[in-house]
Amino acid sequence: MRALIQSILVGSLCLVLTASGITQGLPDPSGHWEGTLQVGTEMKVEVDLRKNGTGAFEGTFGQPLQGIKGLPLSTVTVEGKNVRFVVRGSEVPATFDGVLSDDRTSISGTVEQGGHTIPFTLTRNGDARIAPPPVNGPIGKELEGSWNGALEGNGRSMRVVLTMTNHPNGTATGTIMSPDGSGIEIPIAMTQKGSSVTIGVPSVSASFVGTLNPEGTELAGQWTQGPVTGPLTFQRSK
Repeated sequence: MRALIQSILVGSLCLVLTASGITQGLPDPSGHWEGTLQVGTEMKVEVDLRKNGTGAFEGTFGQPLQGIKGLPLSTVTVEGKNVRFVVRGSEVPATFDGVLSDDRTSISGTVEQGGHTIPFTLTRNGDARIAPPPVNGPIGKELEGSWNGALEGNGRSMRVVLTMTNHPNGTATGTIMSPDGSGIEIPIAMTQKGSSVTIGVPSVSASFVGTLNPEGTELAGQWTQGPVTGPLTFQRSK
């Protein structure tokens, strides 16, 4: 279960790109970026960056070996050609400091975590590949709102917050996040059939199947990611 917790909400490398204002005329870091980190073994990472409707940057992170794809980034900042990526887990963050090449084909620099530093290079491979968040059908009003749970493993507990909302257009959206981990809200897919609720977290290849109790105060079931399965119970937030 510890590996599960680290993979989804701690060690999933919930990438946060930070920096400030892009100056007109400088290379634009929008695109799909791929690279390999040497951390004992090779670890492939992917980053997608693009400008949103307000001109600010948004993006996602991927780590294919762990089934992570399209994990939302927090913020993106660029200072000249310098780009900083801060990967926040529950304990020691990893900070990527890189320089965008003049031809906008690579970002190279070093990543530091816990006093250890290694080089990295990301290579641009086309346009950004950011999928839209899942679109869900409506859910019962008994599921709307915030739910609090905890993933347990190896004597450790990590809080998890589940939020589900109906919208006037007949759709519903939801997110899951850990205040003890990255703190990033991850979009979810969700299906309700009576008291049975199925939640998918496609960005980290995870799912939850649970049952709502008759009082509507508890949602208990099993969390699964890859070959790992463990119990997870959500209580309605007061």
